[in-house]
This record gives sequence, structure tokens and C-alpha cells, in this order.
Amino acid sequence: MAAENNSSSSHNLRILVERNPSESQLSELNIKGWPKWGCSPGKYQLKFDAEEICYLVKGKVKAYPKGSSEFVEFGAGDLVTIPKGLSCTWDVSVAVDKYYKFESTSSSSS
Repeated sequence: MAAENNSSSSHNLRILVERNPSESQLSELNIKGWPKWGCSPGKYQLKFDAEEICYLVKGKVKAYPKGSSEFVEFGAGDLVTIPKGLSCTWDVSVAVDKYYKFESTSSSSS
């Protein structure tokens, strides 16, 4: 019995980064209508209970998914999708200002 199977479940949770999305895509998503969030430089432990899509107006982040030595880097001008269930550490080197929204998935009937 391989007990390490439990920890590998987070390996398929990937942060997707789209660099410099087009203005038409941003207006289609209605980004300017989303709530805003910001933080100063530092390290933050974050757990995402829902999928989040965010657009960074400013900032620079290295996100280290829990249990992984790899990181994903993103910053100002990037459209980032963070999967539901991901725990990660954000190492913020430049203060972040972002628009964000949580995807409310209606497929909760198991």
C-alpha cells in the first residue's frame, strides 16, 4: 500500500499564467468590474477554496505550491488562474495590486 498517494493529489493543480492578455479579452472578462486586492512585499501562506482568476495591475510574485520545490512567477500585466484546492506560499517581491474573481462552479452535485 503506497501511503504517499495522498500527497501527490496536489501535483495536478497548476497555476496558469497568461502573459499580456489582449484589451478585448480583458474587457470581455469585465476585469474592471471585479473586486480589487493588494498586499505589500512579504511571504503569504494561501489556500484557494475556489478557483480564482486574477489580473495583476502591479506587483511581482513567486508562488510555491505546497509540497513542491518549483515555483511559478507572475507579475504586472499577467492574467493568472489558480486552481481550487491549491495551497501555496506567495513570495511577493513587489507590492501587488490585482483584480480578482472566484469561479463559482455549480457542479457540486456529487
